[in-house]
Amino acid sequence: LPSQAALGCRAAQVLMQYCILANHYWFLVEAVYLYKLLIGAVFSEKNYYRLYLYLGWGTPVVFVVPWMAAKYLKENPGWAAGGGGAGLRVPHAVFPQINLLIFMRILKVILAKLRANQKGYADYKLRLAKATLTLIPLFGIHEVVFIFATDEQTTGILRYVKVFFTLFLNSFQGFLVAVLYCFANKEVKSEMKKKWQLWKLDH
Repeated sequence: LPSQAALGCRAAQVLMQYCILANHYWFLVEAVYLYKLLIGAVFSEKNYYRLYLYLGWGTPVVFVVPWMAAKYLKENPGWAAGGGGAGLRVPHAVFPQINLLIFMRILKVILAKLRANQKGYADYKLRLAKATLTLIPLFGIHEVVFIFATDEQTTGILRYVKVFFTLFLNSFQGFLVAVLYCFANKEVKSEMKKKWQLWKLDH
């Protein structure tokens, strides 16, 4: 490839790996935030907003920069054409496991709260199942299923199944989270109705 085209390919590869990791670590931020919200720690005086920003946007840089340097120094000139993130498997593998642990702790807290209010929530098992299914896309728990099924280990139909589910879930994850946690939220819907009514009055 001409040097300019090769540079563009490498930049695209680095950006893609950074975005994938940032996506993963923002799931981790959401998990930590929700857990702190449930146990009441989010209302403490300390502001965690900046820490969340560093964790979500900064953690991927810690992994991507050394990976980029290693690829450039060890695999030059053809690394941009390669499969990409083999050297980033550790950070890809760590986040789902941490999220799974937080997910289990959150379910334990939700179960305890639902059992404590059993009289108010006769259908607490159904509510727990609903909460579980709702949290899976928010925390990226589906990533745990394919954590040990690497590209080298999966062949034939299993590889196609893995690629399909990974691409499908990753592609619609943001949309699903937006629907469940934003557009289906009563407060959000109430605010949108207010804005719509104000817009109609103005026009």
